Amino acid sequence: MADVMQRVLTLLVVLQSGKTFSGEELAARLDVPPRTLRRDINRLRGYGYPVETQPGPGGYYRLTAGQTMPPLLLDDDEAIATLLGLAALGATGNASEGSIDDAAIRAYGKVDQYLPKRLRPRVAALRASLETTPTLTPSTSAETMSTLAEAIAHQRLVAFHYVGASGTATTRTVEPYRQIHLLMRWYLLGWDIDRQDWRVFRIDRVTELRARSRTFSPRPLPTETGADYLRRSIKRNRQRVAVTIDAPMTAVADAFAHEDVDLTAAAGGGTHAVLMLDSWQWLLPRLAFLDADFTVEEPEEFRAALRRFGDRLGRQ
Repeated sequence: MADVMQRVLTLLVVLQSGKTFSGEELAARLDVPPRTLRRDINRLRGYGYPVETQPGPGGYYRLTAGQTMPPLLLDDDEAIATLLGLAALGATGNASEGSIDDAAIRAYGKVDQYLPKRLRPRVAALRASLETTPTLTPSTSAETMSTLAEAIAHQRLVAFHYVGASGTATTRTVEPYRQIHLLMRWYLLGWDIDRQDWRVFRIDRVTELRARSRTFSPRPLPTETGADYLRRSIKRNRQRVAVTIDAPMTAVADAFAHEDVDLTAAAGGGTHAVLMLDSWQWLLPRLAFLDADFTVEEPEEFRAALRRFGDRLGRQ
């Protein structure tokens, strides 16, 4: 089935050029016999793509312009994953106009009309069964991310206004390289022209974005991936904290869901957690909700601070 779908998608890409093709041309391009080509053409029509056929000498195949978007070529699991992804994305942000989460909410309400008929009842049943709880995060502009994506693809400089964490507003000119998602935030990794260094920017803090006509020659990334650089930047002023917790890994993962944490299995069924923190207080609510024994292995000042806090609680 995977080979068939790949072949049908290849056929669709060829036909979407808008040209007319003889049966011989298409069969040669796909390296299939004419009978297989005819079956694949019928599959495309079954998915809703309007393929026009002119039989006889001088005959051709051509994809004509349809009145509506044809059904998406999704199998059952892909359709379900699409709906769940839209539901999860729509539950983030504040649904401001033009935001990605707002677009996800709108798409969530109409995706089934672009699916094959056989999938629509199943998707409708799934949607009726779902509830999502909102997660308050800054909304990110869909247009901003689209503009950045095009600038990255065509290696064009971008200029924008940026408000940092301290509230200071600056104007930046940047070579954009990657858009990165980490801990419910979208970031841009780029080379800052004025500062002559790599920088990461929260995309929700970017305004008045303009793609310039000037292009740039790509530089090698400062780390293996953009996400690696982002994590390193976030952790720059933090300390490495190692904790062994007498709780299963799934429970620890839930408790530290909003932290960039590395989890491994510890002896005896516990979990070893390593994360970067700027203060010991961040550990308290996570460990308290776990309600399990734990050992802070490093750093020593965190161990001492927790002991002092425990003594304070005991005196109450």
